[in-house]
Amino acid sequence: MSKSIKNYWLLSGAFFTFFLCWSFSFSLFPIWLNQYIGLSGELTGTIFSCNAIAGLFVMPCYGYLQDKLGLRKHLLLFIGVMLIAVGPFFIFVYSPLLLSHFYLGALLGGVFFAVVFGAGIGALESYVEKVARSQYFEFGRARMWGSLGWASATFFAGYLFNKGPDINFWLASLSACVFMLLIFLLEPLNEENSISTVPCSSQRKLDLKLVSGLLLMRKFWAFVIFVMGVTCIYSVYDQQFAVYYSSMFSDQQKGNAMYGYLNSMQVFLEAGCMFFAPFLVNKIGAKNGLILSGFIMALRIIGSGLADDIVMLSIMKLLHAVELPIMLVAVFKYITNTFDTRLSATLYIVGFQFSSQITASGLSIYAGIMYDKLGFSTSYLILGGIVFIFTLISFILLSSDKPSI
Repeated sequence: MSKSIKNYWLLSGAFFTFFLCWSFSFSLFPIWLNQYIGLSGELTGTIFSCNAIAGLFVMPCYGYLQDKLGLRKHLLLFIGVMLIAVGPFFIFVYSPLLLSHFYLGALLGGVFFAVVFGAGIGALESYVEKVARSQYFEFGRARMWGSLGWASATFFAGYLFNKGPDINFWLASLSACVFMLLIFLLEPLNEENSISTVPCSSQRKLDLKLVSGLLLMRKFWAFVIFVMGVTCIYSVYDQQFAVYYSSMFSDQQKGNAMYGYLNSMQVFLEAGCMFFAPFLVNKIGAKNGLILSGFIMALRIIGSGLADDIVMLSIMKLLHAVELPIMLVAVFKYITNTFDTRLSATLYIVGFQFSSQITASGLSIYAGIMYDKLGFSTSYLILGGIVFIFTLISFILLSSDKPSI
């Protein structure tokens, strides 16, 4: 087996186990906060805001560090160690603190989750994208296994939650052990042997001056506007959707289980779409891929506000399976087509994830207040309208690119 094929399967497995860990921990996180800890919508929004704010401090560090490390895996090994601690943290630290000292627990949890998941996923995705470019395989094909991992865990998470939430947390740590082993076995190419898409005339060592130069680029801020007005709303919308969905069932435990099954179905469909997304984005171009995903997102959120039964609400949820693969593939292709590829991790983690987090950190609390006072339906109509407007603005501001085929 060639090194490229071996690395593809190891990184695909890393995605699978990372998302297993993440899903066991967070797919029912809002339900856990609402039903197990007993938090209101506003306090749940505070939790998500703390998670987002903490990510603001960690993400830029991860982005710059990963670009400096290149194809070296030191940062991923550190993330693997932290992932293994997820189960004990939830059970012995986070849960007791939320019940006895809420704000201390929210703050500590925000920092821990930012290090492990919030910034960790960006580091993993940007690392795999670098290896994919150097070893000639599509990032989307490896990322597909992450969706399968999330779906596999979510399928059982609702049932296991009803048996006891701690089961999911222990399974998260077990998944993390496998992740750590896969990263340890990884054999990436040496940096000097990798394929670079940066013209030789522009080659120079990555430094803070080169990174800070992004702040003077109109193209960078156009990309940030898209992220802050479109992608961050999707994360805010999803934060308490599980609470809304399960509340539509007369039996709370049935609602929890059904949401787990629906989420699992959505992510299995997402994995299939992730396989085909590179074909579509290569055909229509990265900018058009971003715009298309934005309009699908607006339709999904507004449709959730208009849905008046479980079937329609479920269909709106499943649209996420189409939207996310297109957006994720388009984001990386837009970055590599528009900016210096040596900054790909910085651009993805700071330009995409950090910008999303900085907006979500403020919006999460207000969204929680809206859910409590206006209800979920009205709140979704407002959020969906914001996404629609910013997608139209981004159509004008984002740089055009030629399709790959």
